[in-house]
Amino acid sequence: MNRCKWCNLNNPLYVKYHDEEWCKPNFDDKYLFEMLMLESFQAGLSWECVLNKRESFRKAFDNFNINKICNYDDKKIQELLKNKNIIRNKLKINATINNSKIFKSIQDEYGSFHNYLSKFTNDTIIYEISKTTNDLSDRLSKDLQKRGMKFVGSTIIYSFLQAIGVIYSHDEECFLYKKYRM
Repeated sequence: MNRCKWCNLNNPLYVKYHDEEWCKPNFDDKYLFEMLMLESFQAGLSWECVLNKRESFRKAFDNFNINKICNYDDKKIQELLKNKNIIRNKLKINATINNSKIFKSIQDEYGSFHNYLSKFTNDTIIYEISKTTNDLSDRLSKDLQKRGMKFVGSTIIYSFLQAIGVIYSHDEECFLYKKYRM
């Protein structure tokens, strides 16, 4: 069975993520929050590295409970920095706390983060392959940065949009590839 070129077939977690999660629409705010936070940790690293630590991230970050993360203090930050099972980057950890507060304010403003995303996506799915940014990721990234989020450059946001199913990018050789006509 052919899969996308990037999928490491020797890593069962990666294969499962590719087959069952990546590019599949999931607009539940809890999932959107988790994926945005994980994608921000990917900056400068591979998604496989982050994915391999996903369960440890869930445990360390209180199962991505936004209310708890918004209230993390210096003691919790120090605990995270000592956790060998996650990516221990102080800038990214601090960004996660900051981004959580902004994510929550967006939820308050729009009723949900999905409603906010819909402002940019019009609830449509984009089918494209072999890109790392596009106009949508550029616009969303700029807006999130304007609101104060960190580690949300256009490439990270593009990956996030692929992960949640807004951008569908399976390779033509992949068994999950779908050809759509305009």
